Amino acid sequence: MISSTVLRKHAFERITVVVGLGRSGTSAAKLLKAEGENVILIEKLEEAESIKKQKELKNEGIEVLLGQPLETKTFEPWLKSLEKVVISPSVPWDHPTLNYLRQKGITIEGEMALAWERLKNIPWVGITGTNGKTTVTHLLNHLLITNRINAPMAGNVGNAAAEIALNFRKAKNSLPKWLIMEMSSYQIEAATAISPEIGIWTNLTPDHLERHKSLALYRKIKRGLLEKSKTRIFNADDKDLFDQRSSLPEGIWISAEGPGTSEKPCNYWISKKGMVIEKNLELFDSSIFKMKGKHNLQNLLLVTAAARKIGLSAKNIEQALETFHGVPHRLERLCKIHTMQIYNDSKATNYASASMGIKAIESPCIIIAGGQTKQGDSSEWLKLIKERSIGLILFGSGADELKGLINYSGYKGEIYCCEKLKEAVKIAFSLGITNKAKSLLLSPACASFDQYKDFEERGNEFKTLILESSFDINNI
Repeated sequence: MISSTVLRKHAFERITVVVGLGRSGTSAAKLLKAEGENVILIEKLEEAESIKKQKELKNEGIEVLLGQPLETKTFEPWLKSLEKVVISPSVPWDHPTLNYLRQKGITIEGEMALAWERLKNIPWVGITGTNGKTTVTHLLNHLLITNRINAPMAGNVGNAAAEIALNFRKAKNSLPKWLIMEMSSYQIEAATAISPEIGIWTNLTPDHLERHKSLALYRKIKRGLLEKSKTRIFNADDKDLFDQRSSLPEGIWISAEGPGTSEKPCNYWISKKGMVIEKNLELFDSSIFKMKGKHNLQNLLLVTAAARKIGLSAKNIEQALETFHGVPHRLERLCKIHTMQIYNDSKATNYASASMGIKAIESPCIIIAGGQTKQGDSSEWLKLIKERSIGLILFGSGADELKGLINYSGYKGEIYCCEKLKEAVKIAFSLGITNKAKSLLLSPACASFDQYKDFEERGNEFKTLILESSFDINNI
């Protein structure tokens, strides 16, 4: 329950309530406080980390109420003074409590919508898609920063967008030339006013269906961002996007497979010699880009198209690519042990993303998968496992479900199930060394939330187990 002291304090004030004590919610609350608004942050959890953050924000004059679930009764004492509710991406846009508040005439918006209102005078690159958007975001940021163009990245990666707005407010520095924003479907649906200067759509495969309920709605949310973008960049190699092409607005199309057809040409592609082509002009050799896999060539082309639109020369791009070493947790090569190259692909949180990684590495391979399972089409993933893997170690809450799925597919390799990643890594090394595997890949194909706060924490534990030798490999 909310204390009577808190109720009396805010009885006659216009207030904004921020939901969620994560990165987005905390940044939104700080921004609103800096602008002089009466802001209260509510959080359903009361664990040690939440209590620590509560104390930190209290020192900044921000009231944080813990143990407050997203329920109508939480908001009822404030209804007369409540002006706006700001939500984090983890909060469903159609949550019953939010619908109730809308009926009361209360404004609901996402944290990125808050940032857009403060930063819309700076050109945005909005990057969305089921997979690849983080690599595209990091790579484009790297190309621009390397060429001395101030272009921070934020959103679904790095800083929250509201944090960027707060930093510029505090520092009163000259504004950046561009903002590179990775945008998930959760963020887009809660910030429909965002209209980027450049929009990039990497691909679309079934994901987040537990929340969006249908692929059609998921597609509509992503498409909405591109329709509001001034310049639109699409991946012609993605089947879903290619099938939509006739109904999509005019844009720039890329392909790692060639120039397309006369009816459906591509503006950027990879030639048979491996050259990046812009219309009929050779820009540079794609082999300078060290990230593995055809999907990463697509990412390279998407970024090249955006960088050229921003004004970089082919030489600018080529020189910057020489110093780009990839993105943590995205098919990240760690080292070689015995015969095996070790890869951390913790970001592979769905079947489609996991399939891309499996296709890109050397086979035969050992795969570590598992976590919190998702809905989606597993057919290609299962096919690649049968073709390229000689052993699977499944861990976490979804291990038994995945084992049933894999056994049903007719997989002939060895399968082991365990609870924790540490045990999975030990088994994987033993199996890989015995069978002289060429690769060992952490490729979960699942969300991380059964045991970790996010995929980064899962990937960092894997890297610790590998790179710090938390067990004695020589005794395997």
